[in-house]
Amino acid sequence: MKLIVTAAAFALVSGLPAFAAGDAEAGAKVFNKCQTCHVVVNEAGETLAGKNAKTGPNLYGVVGRVAGSYEGFKYGAGIELLTAAGYVWTEEDIAIYVQDPTKFLDERTTDPKAKSKMAFKLKGEKDAADVAAFLATFSTAAAEAAPAADAATGTNP
Repeated sequence: MKLIVTAAAFALVSGLPAFAAGDAEAGAKVFNKCQTCHVVVNEAGETLAGKNAKTGPNLYGVVGRVAGSYEGFKYGAGIELLTAAGYVWTEEDIAIYVQDPTKFLDERTTDPKAKSKMAFKLKGEKDAADVAAFLATFSTAAAEAAPAADAATGTNP
């Protein structure tokens, strides 16, 4: 019986697409496609990526942030469903979302009428994973995971 259950579990898991970790440096170049609508601006007001576009929300700290929670931006109904559920963006989910936002919302909300205001789609899993890795470098979680600088030398341990 264990063998049957294990084989069934393997078949189920192997049918799912595997998430390939992206390359943040390559993602910085891919982000050039996103900067028409998005910007990455930190709490100090410094533009870290993009050209200060305001069509889409600021993506600073998007990984680890509740979907649709950036103050001052009017989100579409599909994202608002995620917001109400307390859905938190992960790097993996961003890589999926940017390839087909409406499909992502349909699957995550189980509402076939859930739409995204984001019409642009990144073509290709590699570009999507790379831009998601790039955006993850601006997350609070990434900053907390980075080793603290040695106060005496100014270097990381």
